[in-house]
Amino acid sequence: MLNPFAIGMPSSYLFSEIARRVASFQENHGADGPRVIRMGIGDVTRPLPRACVEAMKSAADEQLSAATFRGYPPDGGYDFLRNAIAGHEYRQRGVDIPPDDIFISDGAKSDSANIQELFDNACVVGVTDPVYPVYVDSNAWAGRLGNYTDGKWDKLVTFPCSRDNDYVASPPDKHVDLIYLCFPNNPTGIAATAKQLREWVDYANRHGAVIVYDAAYRAYITDPGIPRTIYEIDGAKTCAIEICSFSKTAGFTGTRCSWTVVPRELYRDGASLRALWSRRQATKFNGAPYIVQRGAEAVYSPEGQADCAATIAYYSRNARKIRQTLEDAGIEATGGVNAPYVWMRCPDNMDSWTFFDFLLKEARVVGTPGSGFGRRGEGYFRLTAFGSHEDTDEAMDRVRSLPRKL
Repeated sequence: MLNPFAIGMPSSYLFSEIARRVASFQENHGADGPRVIRMGIGDVTRPLPRACVEAMKSAADEQLSAATFRGYPPDGGYDFLRNAIAGHEYRQRGVDIPPDDIFISDGAKSDSANIQELFDNACVVGVTDPVYPVYVDSNAWAGRLGNYTDGKWDKLVTFPCSRDNDYVASPPDKHVDLIYLCFPNNPTGIAATAKQLREWVDYANRHGAVIVYDAAYRAYITDPGIPRTIYEIDGAKTCAIEICSFSKTAGFTGTRCSWTVVPRELYRDGASLRALWSRRQATKFNGAPYIVQRGAEAVYSPEGQADCAATIAYYSRNARKIRQTLEDAGIEATGGVNAPYVWMRCPDNMDSWTFFDFLLKEARVVGTPGSGFGRRGEGYFRLTAFGSHEDTDEAMDRVRSLPRKL
C-alpha cells in the first residue's frame, strides 16, 4: 500500500536532525551561558529589497478591485517576470534564452526535487559527493537508486569531490543518464570554471545525458572568468536544465520564488523536455502567486539591483571573515570566495557529528555536519555566511577561543 522506496529511506533528514539536536541542547542548557548562533541551515537574515516590498504592496492593493484582481497565475509564470529574467539574467550576459523557456516556480528546492519526474525510473543517476541532499532523496523516493545499505544507495553513481581534484569532479568513465551539478557549490563553496563545465557539457551531449544545473548561488560569483549560467558554455542548451532562485540574492527564502530554464533545444527519446515540464507544471502546480512574482520583478529595477548588490556584499563579507578565521587557526577551508558557504576540515580528526556536538557545546555555534552531504563529506563541516555581521564576528571570536583542539 505504501511507497516501498520511501519506507526504505534513511529515517532522518539532515536539517531535521540538526534542529532536533539543537532543541535538545537548548532544553538542557538554554538558560546557561551565551545564546546559540546558527550558521547551519542556509536561511537568510537580511530584509527584502524595499523595491520588492513596495511592488508586493501595490500588487496586494490590486486584489481589492475586480478590474485588477488576479486569480490563478499562468502555469509557466507571468510574462512580465519571464521577460525580466530573460533580459537581466541571460541576455545581458550574451545568452539568448526565450522567455517562454523560463518557468517560474515557488522555490529552487521544489524544482530540484520535482524535475526527476520527467525521467524513466531506469535512468542511471549521478551526483557529486558531497552533494545537496535533495537531489539524492528525490530520486530515492522515486525508486531509481535501489537499496540503501551500508550508508549508500547501490544504484547511485557518485562523482568524488575532494582536495585531490580541488572539489570539482570530472565526468565519469561510464554512462550516466541524469547528472546533478551545483555551482557555486553547496556545500563546498567551489565555483567551476568554463573549462570544467565544458567537460560536463561535452560528456552529456556525447552520452545523451541530461544535466540538472543548480545555479542558486550564481550572484555570489565575483571572478569574471567563472560562468554564472551553464548556458555560457556552447552546447549546453541541448543537454542542460538550469534551476535558479531569488532566495539567496534577494532574500526570498520566506517569500518563495524561483525559475527553471528548460531550453526548447533539449530533446531526449524524440520528446521535448520543455513540453514535458510544461505539462507536468500544468498538472501539478498552480503557479507562484501574482503578488510574489511582482515582488520578484522588482528585483530587476535599479533600486532592487542596488539593494541586492548590497545584500550580497554583506554576506560575502561574512564568508571572507569565516574563512580567514579558520585559516588563521590552521584549519583547512574552501569556499567563502564566489560563494556564501565555507567548507572546513574537522580538526583533531573528529568525525562530522562529533565536531557538531563539540562546536555546539563549547562555542554554542551551529553548523552543518559534512557527512549529511554524502560519504565523502565525513570529516568535514559547512558554515554559512547568511547571519548578521555581529553574529558572524561573535561566532568567529568564540571559535578563536576554543580549546586547542583547534
